[in-house]
Amino acid sequence: MQQISHHGRQTAYECTDRGGDGPTVCYVHGSGGTKDIWKSQHRLADRTPVVTLDLSGHGDSDDVDASGGYTALSAYADDVIAVATETDSQVLVGNSLGGALVLHVLLERADEFSPAAVVLTGTGARLGVLDDLRKWLSSDFERAIEFLHGPDRLFHDADPELVEHSKEQMRACGQAVTRRDFETCHAFDVRAELGEIDVPTLVVYGEADMLTPPRYHEFLVDEIDDARAVKIDDAAHLSMLERPAAFNDAVSGFVESIWE
Repeated sequence: MQQISHHGRQTAYECTDRGGDGPTVCYVHGSGGTKDIWKSQHRLADRTPVVTLDLSGHGDSDDVDASGGYTALSAYADDVIAVATETDSQVLVGNSLGGALVLHVLLERADEFSPAAVVLTGTGARLGVLDDLRKWLSSDFERAIEFLHGPDRLFHDADPELVEHSKEQMRACGQAVTRRDFETCHAFDVRAELGEIDVPTLVVYGEADMLTPPRYHEFLVDEIDDARAVKIDDAAHLSMLERPAAFNDAVSGFVESIWE
């Protein structure tokens, strides 16, 4: 694990490079998660260097004094830009809240960091959160965790050990940070701005995802000029964990098509 200092805090990240000659790819996790959701993507390091990071307040990174919404979105984007710049990353991959961060960087922070291509997975241009889930995140965190790990939300048909590990990671992240993440998602809406994106974009989605359904991803493809989609069968929101081989094939195929 490595760390970079920026904006008065430390952001933790990992970089795996096994001699691949492709562009460095930086992966950004979602709400209540850590860089560990990308554990299977380190297998791609023989093709492209792989960078994963913990957003502020997650995993091994320092927290930040930011409320849910645009303030947190901007602070998390600072984390992404700092790590991506430090590692000379050329591709950003974002899941859920991480996808919102990638879109935010493209649309509002391109003067600080401009990726050559992006991958958006389990995400959307608007990420409204159910009122009941928002309530449980405030008053009954365990109920929120159980809801998110219900059928076809985070997972479709994953190994029980994987599901339990995901629950433990969310508990470790904590109620306050996870709630901040989801409130940031709830405030996010760039539907009217997608036409401004001018970099090659891959949209990857789990066919069974009820948190960010296929229609969210179809909208991204319709509105972004140079976008294509890949559906991952037998997967929900975290297809990179549930069906890592299919997910990795989609990402590596896309990156190779851009850099061939």
